[in-house]
Amino acid sequence: MSLELKKNQIDRYSRQIILKNIGIIGQKKILTSRVLIVGAGGLGCPVAEFLARAGVGKIGIIDDDKVNLSNLHRQSLYDTDDLGKSKVKTVKDKLKKINPNTKVNIYNYRINEKNFDKILKNYDFIVDGSDNFKTKFLINDNCIKFKKFLVTGAISKFDGHIFTFNFKDKKTPCLRCFYQENEISDDILNCEFEGVLGTVANIVGSLQANEIIKKIINIGNNLNNYILIIDLLNLNFRKVKLNKRKNCLCS
Repeated sequence: MSLELKKNQIDRYSRQIILKNIGIIGQKKILTSRVLIVGAGGLGCPVAEFLARAGVGKIGIIDDDKVNLSNLHRQSLYDTDDLGKSKVKTVKDKLKKINPNTKVNIYNYRINEKNFDKILKNYDFIVDGSDNFKTKFLINDNCIKFKKFLVTGAISKFDGHIFTFNFKDKKTPCLRCFYQENEISDDILNCEFEGVLGTVANIVGSLQANEIIKKIINIGNNLNNYILIIDLLNLNFRKVKLNKRKNCLCS
């Protein structure tokens, strides 16, 4: 890579540059990466924060919601002064203070079939931090279409699910291989009804950010063809094989 790191960049990222798996070359990859985050809530906040701190060059954030009081126990980029404000505008302001070198694009509306294609094309890595299955399936289907790398997270109560999908590999299963659209309800993702511990959201979101960074640099093992299921009440972590379903969209 022709990009040369400035002294202040070396100082800022020194603790991760020193890692033999990252180094200067890995940091340059991070600085030129483009990540889109769908959802600026319990998952999206830690994802956005830690990607910005790591030095991701361009972050896009989609959400049409405003900050409300019940968000504050788990959505780590907001405080009481932000109540009633646009989430994406608030996140952009916070990230600017954390790392002014990260370019942040915001989309203050809900994605649909018409507008998502145009946004998706501008990013290489996608993070699903949404809280409903309609949106999750829309993200999944379009990432298959455009062969994007997708990290999906889901949380409820004390539990979390994390998936990674590399849709450039035709053997990769997708979200529809695990969740059957006609057999699920958004209630299981709805914190208003099911509840969620704030730390669960931040742990799962941090793990999603971790998987994105690993993929940007191409280090370590990933979750392709597996689901990471986390039970933080009983401290159980397990990986479950995800098989490609016959006649699925990804087949």
